[in-house]
Amino acid sequence: MIAKIIILGKWSLLILFQAPIILFGQEQLSLDRADMLFLEKMTADVLEQSRIYPQQYISPTYGSNETKGTLIRPGGKDAYPSFWIRDYAMSLETGMVTMEEQLHMLTLTASTQSDKTWITKGGSLVPFGAIADHIRIDTGEPIYFPGTYSFADQGTSEWGSRPPFCDQYFFIHMAHYYVNRSGHIDILNQKINGISLIDRLMVAFQVPPSLPQSDLVFANERFRGVDFGFRDAITITGELSFASILKYKAAVQLSDLLLLLDRREEAVHYLQISTSLKKAIPETFRHPSGLLLASTGKSSQPDVWGTALAVYFGVLDSKDLIEASQALVEGYVAGQLSYRGNIRHVLTIHDFDATTAWEVSMAPKNRYQNGAYWGTPTGWVCYAMYQTDPERAIQLASEYFDELKENDFRKGGEFGAPYECFNTEGYTQNPIYLTSVAVPLIAFKRLLHD
Repeated sequence: MIAKIIILGKWSLLILFQAPIILFGQEQLSLDRADMLFLEKMTADVLEQSRIYPQQYISPTYGSNETKGTLIRPGGKDAYPSFWIRDYAMSLETGMVTMEEQLHMLTLTASTQSDKTWITKGGSLVPFGAIADHIRIDTGEPIYFPGTYSFADQGTSEWGSRPPFCDQYFFIHMAHYYVNRSGHIDILNQKINGISLIDRLMVAFQVPPSLPQSDLVFANERFRGVDFGFRDAITITGELSFASILKYKAAVQLSDLLLLLDRREEAVHYLQISTSLKKAIPETFRHPSGLLLASTGKSSQPDVWGTALAVYFGVLDSKDLIEASQALVEGYVAGQLSYRGNIRHVLTIHDFDATTAWEVSMAPKNRYQNGAYWGTPTGWVCYAMYQTDPERAIQLASEYFDELKENDFRKGGEFGAPYECFNTEGYTQNPIYLTSVAVPLIAFKRLLHD
């Protein structure tokens, strides 16, 4: 464990950083250099396929990019032809997005932040400060809810009565990454539609609700928002672990930005929130398996993605970290976790019943977010497994690389990897999908350098 003391005025805060655990007496294993070069080149090629340049025409349905800057959609071909905030933000740390591109997408996201609280035609509520789920390329209109490209028709109950909770935190990540990479601190005080960027970030942070006396993100049936857009077809209620893990990271990042502006008391406030969440997350969501539960309400099942992310972000440490890592390793060895290096949302033994993986899902079992296998979290899972079993972690990564090479979209024809997801029966969804390579690349690079 590495400790760092940060002194902010009268406050002294001890921040703990989890270092990888390498078993004594065991040779340290590493990812294959040729595989990493392959993944880096594939990610760059997928990212280029995902770019929509100014005035670039997509189709009669979606028109051309009229936002006066480059946008990055979730993938190539016809995969989600709009600017999705979370997919883009999750891909930033590849280092493959130019400063000019970042600035355009950051300011576009800020400018479409909801400037009032209003109710959609379908009866859902868009709160003041909400960040769009996605933004149309032709009109620049913010669509705050999944399931549609229509500003007028957005916001119906199946997608939640509030916008997804994750995008507010990814907005903060976008700003944090841009400021730290560009050194352009003054942008935080720049006014966008009359409100400074730093104020917009702080308002966004407050949008996802919690219970009184708790910092954990919360949803019930009446006031439900999607916890994370990669499971927006799933109903998850109660205290929410994944959204709370994202909130933890956003609190740390917001504190960093406020320190850059010498707003120390506010920086302390957000660090205190991160400390509260770091304590509450394992206490609230701990499951006997060693995994974290997705929630305390509906679909309260052990959550593979959330557990791996909690390890990756340093939310879990000591005994909790070891147990989470070992649970993922055990699921992998038992064949319950992955297929061809891609990852399920829940282990097969934790399916809700014989008919569905999650308790409440709009997708049929073993398709899309309800039991298909995804590349997006593979790097997080490998990172978490590596803490206790480097050999198995490298084995999982090797399986992931093998699938990408076999189905590489650059071969042409019917080849489409990286897919958004697939199952064991030949089903695939959305070829040339960006986060399926960008997010693992980021995690693998961190694994190599930690």
